[in-house]
Amino acid sequence: MTLTLPGGPARTPWADLLAATEHLDPPFAVLDVAAVRTNAHQLVRRAAGKPIRVASKSIRVRSVIRDALQVPGMSGILAFTLPEALWLAEEHEDVVVGYPTTHREALQRLAKDEELASRVTLMVDSPDHLDLTAAIVGPDGPPIRICLELDVSLRLAGGRVHLGARRSPVHAPEEAAALARKVAAHPRFELVGLMGYEGQIAGIGDNQPGLRRFAVREMQRRSAAELAERRAAAVAAVRSVAPLEFVNGGGTGSLELTAAEPAVTEVAAGSGLFAPRLFDFYTRFQPQPAAYFVLSVVRRPSPQHATVLGGGWIASGAAGKDRLPTPVWPPDLSLVDQEGAGEVQTPLVGARVDELGLGDHVWFRHTKAGELCEHVDEIVLVEGDRVVDVVSTYRGEGKTFL
Repeated sequence: MTLTLPGGPARTPWADLLAATEHLDPPFAVLDVAAVRTNAHQLVRRAAGKPIRVASKSIRVRSVIRDALQVPGMSGILAFTLPEALWLAEEHEDVVVGYPTTHREALQRLAKDEELASRVTLMVDSPDHLDLTAAIVGPDGPPIRICLELDVSLRLAGGRVHLGARRSPVHAPEEAAALARKVAAHPRFELVGLMGYEGQIAGIGDNQPGLRRFAVREMQRRSAAELAERRAAAVAAVRSVAPLEFVNGGGTGSLELTAAEPAVTEVAAGSGLFAPRLFDFYTRFQPQPAAYFVLSVVRRPSPQHATVLGGGWIASGAAGKDRLPTPVWPPDLSLVDQEGAGEVQTPLVGARVDELGLGDHVWFRHTKAGELCEHVDEIVLVEGDRVVDVVSTYRGEGKTFL
């Protein structure tokens, strides 16, 4: 899959997607290469010159990660577990683990391998986690690269209101500096980075149906203003302890806002390549849907219903209708409220349901990006009206990291 062409054509029309895959037996997953290419260049434009670290959890296909890193403006990987990072670091030279790890075997392997230790950066967010890491890796061996995670949630009412993901306990600049000093004091640790993920901006669409979007916009405006000032102070405080190679922030949903902060040296994104349904509700950008899964009709329990085999590909997060997959082709189909998306069958209703016969294909979009690939061993790459490749997912390579 080539993503490096300037611009890129418009999204493959439905007629081409259907023609390319009509011979395949569901369930299968599809990537629209033209849409991925367009989304990659949109991400780079939105980052406005700041390099994009590719978030592997949102992709979970090694060949797609590899191709994304060939796009000018994309550099380095943000992994989600240390075992995954060690696997990716066999090929890639710059892998940051985006979450703290307590995986003893992986830490011991990292601590003994000079090349891996030079390529992989661990995430630390508390003195206790630093102490545990130190006890596992031991006193001898190559330096261990460390990145601190700053909590970038919005706290209001004296901390009684918390808007954002529950991640790091390090919120104030002085807390970041204190942890930085503890890292710097350890002979095996090398402090190289600072990270903060503002999920309350990047992960919540500001153009959702209903009046809620106005509250979301006001919250995000306040959060962005507060965060720009606090993050700059935290970076300055940490840099007074040790020089930093990078300051990472943001996600697909906040690239232009985070990249505009002078204290941030790089941003992170991955979901924006696949453009799942989560990103249908943003005013700042409109990516092209690129990732789908396809199921087959196996029942017609009534003239008003068609039932596909499988379908319960539910996205993580707080349980609700917005975590369900969405049927998108044929158009005008919807799930049944009483059943939703089922483990082995999913009934559908809608204006076009009477056109569906046994064996017909129904196309769905997943709410989130990388979790789609946990359901399939391979993903079909389509460009124009042709299948141009079939590539393995993490699962297809026998890797299940979470």
